[in-house]
Amino acid sequence: MTQVSASPADSSGPVRQAESGSNGAGDGNGQADARPAGQSGERDHTGVAVSARPADAGPISPGRPTTRPGLTTPSPPAAPLQPTGPVERLMSTVIRKLSWSRLATPRVAITITGVGLLLGMIVGATAPNSQTLQHVWLPLTDLVSRLLNPTHQPASPGLHDILTSATLYSGDILACLGLAGMLWAHSQGWRPDPRKLLLASTVVVAIMACLTPVGSSDTASYAAYGRLASLGRDPYSPGTLAWLSHHDPTYFQVVGQLWKNQPSVYGPVATWIQSFAASIGGASVQTTIWVLMILNGIVFLAVGLLLLKTSDDPVRATLFWTANPVLIQQLVGGGHFDTFVAAAAIAAIQLTRRYRGLWADVAIGVIIGVGSGVKITAVLVALGLAVPLLQRREYLRLSRIAVVAMATLALEYRAFGLDSLKPLFNGSQWVTLPSPLWFVKAIGDELHVNHGTLALIISILCVSAMFVVAWLVYQRISADQPREVVAPFALTYAWVLVWPWMFAWYTALPWVILTQVPRNRMTRWLTIVTVVLALWHSSGGWVPPGRV
Repeated sequence: MTQVSASPADSSGPVRQAESGSNGAGDGNGQADARPAGQSGERDHTGVAVSARPADAGPISPGRPTTRPGLTTPSPPAAPLQPTGPVERLMSTVIRKLSWSRLATPRVAITITGVGLLLGMIVGATAPNSQTLQHVWLPLTDLVSRLLNPTHQPASPGLHDILTSATLYSGDILACLGLAGMLWAHSQGWRPDPRKLLLASTVVVAIMACLTPVGSSDTASYAAYGRLASLGRDPYSPGTLAWLSHHDPTYFQVVGQLWKNQPSVYGPVATWIQSFAASIGGASVQTTIWVLMILNGIVFLAVGLLLLKTSDDPVRATLFWTANPVLIQQLVGGGHFDTFVAAAAIAAIQLTRRYRGLWADVAIGVIIGVGSGVKITAVLVALGLAVPLLQRREYLRLSRIAVVAMATLALEYRAFGLDSLKPLFNGSQWVTLPSPLWFVKAIGDELHVNHGTLALIISILCVSAMFVVAWLVYQRISADQPREVVAPFALTYAWVLVWPWMFAWYTALPWVILTQVPRNRMTRWLTIVTVVLALWHSSGGWVPPGRV
């Protein structure tokens, strides 16, 4: 029988060797092998310590956590970490109740996950609505609209929008509960086949890639910038979308209201991907968006396959990424390029952990450069990887990676010139709720502070806060975890928390990195942050989010 802790995985702090009283290696859940002296036992297929089972204990059901009579009561850790602060204590109490409820039963957790994903797909299938792109019907959405509304009679906007929002928000909440239930079941001994999870996710991703994007209009902007690039125009020039409004209005009309005057804030690699999709789609904006959705889905699944092959605990890694319904809704359902950045991040991290030498460092530098060429936020991963290299005084290795990464970026931006960086710097001054810096901007506006001065103050505050929060997170994760993982996670998670411009899909970076960290308290916080942002900013891109 599986011996489990009284605290479910991801509901308590990291277990440190000095605190657990054990010198053994931690298991797949981040728990140290802390058997009492003289106790006989062995490890089962989960890697968790097991003790002799009484003859009358009866059979064990593989579908539920083994926490019923017949189990040998495990000895508590020697010095467990206690929740700190009233919020942490309250959350720990709630999680402790839920984690031993039926929600942690694999069948129930999977069912809730499936319902949450289904609700999100229904929103995409019933476009147009307040949560989806306008004027875009991808193949499955078009099929559903023909079946449900053959006469194309418009629905009542008010009632339709209310039902759509309720459906999507319910799906987000159920996805969160389903993810929590699967993680709790895993901590209590559930070990699903990660290959089957990847297969099931492939089916869901394939369906979502053929539905109208949900939650934002970013894919419409991708398509518009790609169309400009494929026609030989510069997507980084001011007013460039205005040119598109006269020469190809079908692309311009699908762009969200907030972005119609905004040049591209993405890197050259992102522009090349967008241009590739537009070269296939041609004058059809729907085909271009469909190609972008397919490419995004392929990258999402490729990351899942990489995690399956390279993770110390492939089941946990698969639950965190490939089978994570919260991420599937945000990254795949929304078609966001953050999936590409996450792919570069985890590839660079795994290479840094597992390989050394000149060519390995060159490959890491190229991958970081390519990721930064999609979105500049990949630089945070590079900074995180630099921390352990500096600590170990591997200056030559760090220099090689940095030089190759910068050379790669220089080659990429050479195609568009340094002017292509201007929209990026302008975009860094945007502020939106629920970022805490929104209040700084609101106060500054009330006091009539000069715009440039206020932007400088916000920039200094957000960068300072990011490093402070990153340091605090870095200290909370067990010291026996690889620093090549912990440091990038701390930086990317802190960035999501304090940056002025925040969206749920930005959490792709910390999520993909957290797949490599065993049991820790950060999982609960990352899940809550992702869901709160998803509920806050689901607008289809047609309602300006917060204060800009």
